[in-house]
Amino acid sequence: MEVTFKIHRFNPEKDEKPYYKEYTVEVQKGVTVLDCLNQIKWYQDGTLAYRRSCRSAICGSCAMTINGINRLACKTQVLHLKSNTITVEPLPKFRLIRDLIVDMDSFFEKLEKTKPYLITHTPAPEKEYYQSPEDRKKIDDPINCIMCGACTTSCPTTWTNNDYLGPAAFNKAYRFVADSRDEGKEEHLDAVNDENSGIWRCHTITNCFDACPKKIDITKYIGKLKMKLASF
Repeated sequence: MEVTFKIHRFNPEKDEKPYYKEYTVEVQKGVTVLDCLNQIKWYQDGTLAYRRSCRSAICGSCAMTINGINRLACKTQVLHLKSNTITVEPLPKFRLIRDLIVDMDSFFEKLEKTKPYLITHTPAPEKEYYQSPEDRKKIDDPINCIMCGACTTSCPTTWTNNDYLGPAAFNKAYRFVADSRDEGKEEHLDAVNDENSGIWRCHTITNCFDACPKKIDITKYIGKLKMKLASF
């Protein structure tokens, strides 16, 4: 079937403001939005700009807003959208660079504030830090984050608070707080305990869970962080 793609366009070198341009693509079963974007760029309009890499829902680079919902273009099959017209836009809130590309520097800067790495104070073991299968299961879900930004830019608090760390950062903090090998849990928790930018600004709307392409239960882990801080 033929599907019309209404794509957000903006070239800062020549456009005064963003606009939408329509393209028609012949779509078959199994074809993804990213496949169609590639078809448009390769055969219809080589000026179209967007990010993509692995095409396997691993790198997170093709996160964008598709028919009003944050999704991965490589994972979203066109026919599953059940629409003859598909609107493709960049992730909201981030500074627009061009077309579907946004500046994610602030996103990664906020991730870094949670100290997203294993903190240890005791001497390193001779071989490796042992972790039982049972303890590993505790972080199986949050560790699947691909840092695509879909959750953070779906959060209403992020839209109105520039300092808010956001769901991805909170999920990353929990991933290390729950890690049995980590010895810096207080440091991770302190990073998300700020009155303005921290987890207390989360209103449990669950947009982050709905938008996550890996279906990580981020809202649950934010709640667990709140419980840990409340018990200090």
